[in-house]
Amino acid sequence: MTKNPNPDAADSSRKKKSTDMRLIVPLQGIVHGRGGLVLGSFIPCALFYFLQFYLKRHRSPPKPSSPSTSSTNLPELARSSSRSNLSTRGSIGRASVSARANLIAGPSDSPYYIGLERVSRDSYDELKNPEGIIQLGLAENRLSLDLIEKWLSENLNDTIGGGGLNISGIATYQPSDGLLDLKVAMAGFMSKVMGGTVPFNPSNIVLTSGATPALEILSFCLADHGNAFLVPTPYYPGFDRDMRWRTGVDLIPVHCRSSDNFALSITALDQAFNQARKRGQKVRGILISNPSNPVGNLLTRETLYSLLDFAREKNIHIISDEIFAGSTYGDDEFVSMAEIIDSDDLDKNRVHVIYGLSKDLSLPGFRVGVIYSLNQSVMDASRRLTRFSSISVPTQKLLISMLSDTRFIHEYIEINRERLKKTYDLFVAGLKELGIECTKSSGGFYCWVDMSGLIRPYNEKGELELWDKLLNIAKINVTPGSSCHCIEPGWFRCCFTTLEDRDIAIVVERIRKVVESCKAVA
Repeated sequence: MTKNPNPDAADSSRKKKSTDMRLIVPLQGIVHGRGGLVLGSFIPCALFYFLQFYLKRHRSPPKPSSPSTSSTNLPELARSSSRSNLSTRGSIGRASVSARANLIAGPSDSPYYIGLERVSRDSYDELKNPEGIIQLGLAENRLSLDLIEKWLSENLNDTIGGGGLNISGIATYQPSDGLLDLKVAMAGFMSKVMGGTVPFNPSNIVLTSGATPALEILSFCLADHGNAFLVPTPYYPGFDRDMRWRTGVDLIPVHCRSSDNFALSITALDQAFNQARKRGQKVRGILISNPSNPVGNLLTRETLYSLLDFAREKNIHIISDEIFAGSTYGDDEFVSMAEIIDSDDLDKNRVHVIYGLSKDLSLPGFRVGVIYSLNQSVMDASRRLTRFSSISVPTQKLLISMLSDTRFIHEYIEINRERLKKTYDLFVAGLKELGIECTKSSGGFYCWVDMSGLIRPYNEKGELELWDKLLNIAKINVTPGSSCHCIEPGWFRCCFTTLEDRDIAIVVERIRKVVESCKAVA
């Protein structure tokens, strides 16, 4: 047997193990030999369970939990602490939107839109709000709404009951660029209001939800981001929004003068085109409105031919906004650009006409616009883009019946023109009593009013100060010429088709107060 070479070390080891065991089982030495391991194991367990019982009896009662909002039968689950950490973990600020959205969502500094917003909050009503703001800033025709209301009351039930609005025809998908029957009816209506000189082809018509989408679609089809259109001034303030917001194109004002009744000048167009080319900007077309908005004059046949020659020379397009074509009341002849390209073997691919029913048929709420073009590429692209701006099918079905009623359409056009002429004459005569003159107007819902004699100083600041007085003192909303890019201060667009005859006298008296205050200061 091998002997331990170090008996002292072995003895030390045995003493250490004994001490360790006494530390692990402290009561084992007490009960050793008196029940052995049984009592040595039972007593610690008993003490453990006694401690648990004591803690349970003396524990604080839990706080009552709020009843669950999702179910009264399920116990409330403890909220995870990780959810509370989400509010601070990795937080870097508000969720942002695109720069484009921020630009559009920001407050407008244009008096045109400021005035419209003010009227929406404090609109004049003869009985309910006689001290409210009278709307002369919106080109909306209320003179002939009674004719539309009468037709609807007499024909709406027949249109629905006669199968015009059957469920299978209105609840299913239809062509986004418009129903063929409405294109046919629209072609006939456009030819009627434009004097019957243009046989519009339905296959060259694309229908959109208003003239605004029609303008934007054409802008998208004809120009790339950063390209430009030449626009004779003064022009409708909405063009800056309708043409530019989403397409990224620019509009270059081509200034016209009061000495020529703000008539379009080919010389001015040529200068603007050359200046843009020197800046490195590509001009893709010309945008005109005929009748002019806001002046109300009509482009002559000779001017249209010269305009087409200019476009062909520069290899650019022409967009002709003719949405007021049926709302003429003067002695001047209206000539559509569609008639010019139809009467001769000219370059038809560069001319595009915009139309709609918001003005000539007093239906802005129906949202119906038209693109008329002989350019097949423009037609193909426009049809696809109407996916984002199609007209509701029930609206189209109703309009098919209305536009196909040739007797009603004939009577409406004649009566509406008579009312436009009468109201225009009354309004112009009322302003003349105050010493305020207007340019000669032959179409549209507005007068182009010269108030330059009332502004001090004679600049844009003086014009805007007068606009502010008209809005806040006279409670009249008009559109200042600077919003229309007019280079001459003191001109204002006043829309008269929102007024009844008795309202004109109220408008004249309100303006009189501002005129007298301006003369007193001078």
